[in-house]
Amino acid sequence: MGRNRHAVTVVLDEAVRARLEKLAASARGQARAVLRAKIVLTAADGLSNGAIARRFRINVNTVRKWRGRFAGRGVDGLKDAARSGRPRRYDDLVRVAVVAAATSAPAGPATTWTHAAIAEQVANTVFAPISASQVGRILADLDLKPHKVTGWLTRRDTPDFWERVTDICGLYRDPPSGAIVLSIDEKTAIQARERRYPSQPSAPGRTARREFEYRRHGTSSVVAALDVTTGQTLIETTQRNNAATFAAFLDRLDRLLPRDKDIHVVLDNGSSHTAKHTKEWLAAHPRWPVHWTPPHASWLNQVELVFSALARAVLRYADFTSRQDLIGKMDTWIIQRNEHARPFRWTYEGIPLKEAT
Repeated sequence: MGRNRHAVTVVLDEAVRARLEKLAASARGQARAVLRAKIVLTAADGLSNGAIARRFRINVNTVRKWRGRFAGRGVDGLKDAARSGRPRRYDDLVRVAVVAAATSAPAGPATTWTHAAIAEQVANTVFAPISASQVGRILADLDLKPHKVTGWLTRRDTPDFWERVTDICGLYRDPPSGAIVLSIDEKTAIQARERRYPSQPSAPGRTARREFEYRRHGTSSVVAALDVTTGQTLIETTQRNNAATFAAFLDRLDRLLPRDKDIHVVLDNGSSHTAKHTKEWLAAHPRWPVHWTPPHASWLNQVELVFSALARAVLRYADFTSRQDLIGKMDTWIIQRNEHARPFRWTYEGIPLKEAT
């Protein structure tokens, strides 16, 4: 009874009581916050500190603490007091030195920073020893990743960019009546690689496995012409990727295609296409109007879709015993594809391209 005479009196108005009762009944509230609300509510009902401690199976000193904190500061007194925590070991000067190093280029010959290199740089500039792991923590706090580089491309200033895009897309969607539309480009330096050991096929619960080491049997380059209206492709192996080779390919196409039809051709800005020799050939063949893709927009050239399919179907995982084996498999794939070829369905709406059904 002596202790209860000195217990702090707790008085609740209706609003505070309603707030504490809601917290005490909460199923999602923090357990410690719920307990503190229950201590105050039972104290306001007149229970002694000892009785409250027994009811909630806690130490009586815990009851005294939160009863007194509430009496002195109200509901705010039930919050945890701010903790000072461990004092900072590194001052702002060190942190600034870490950021300054991470956002600048290394002295060389290295081109990217490591945490250890930044720590050494900081030690040399502000004479403060710091560990590589602490450098990592500082950078992580700032979401600063000096080891990562994202590529981007500055588009050339092409005033007629959208005019060219509109022209080529219009050519694909509505080809000129009675004309042939070709998409032409080269795929160079295709490697004929042979794995040193046989690959292992996939099995339930296991992906296919492929030997890492391989033998090189040289490279091959091809030039291809896609008929946009039929989806069929003519492919030819080349020894050199230059204007003379490209013009010779155009000569063969000119002889093969009907003489009474115009041939609209889509070309990117590759050196073999823009060379003087190629432009002279085009000027001498007026039935070959050219639709140039804008710089850095060769993705507008539909034959790139054929090259992508060739890479996925034949080149990516295959083994080639020789350069001729590589050439033969590419030719066979093109022949088989031409047997059921369909034109690509070209859209403006951002829908993935598909072959027309």
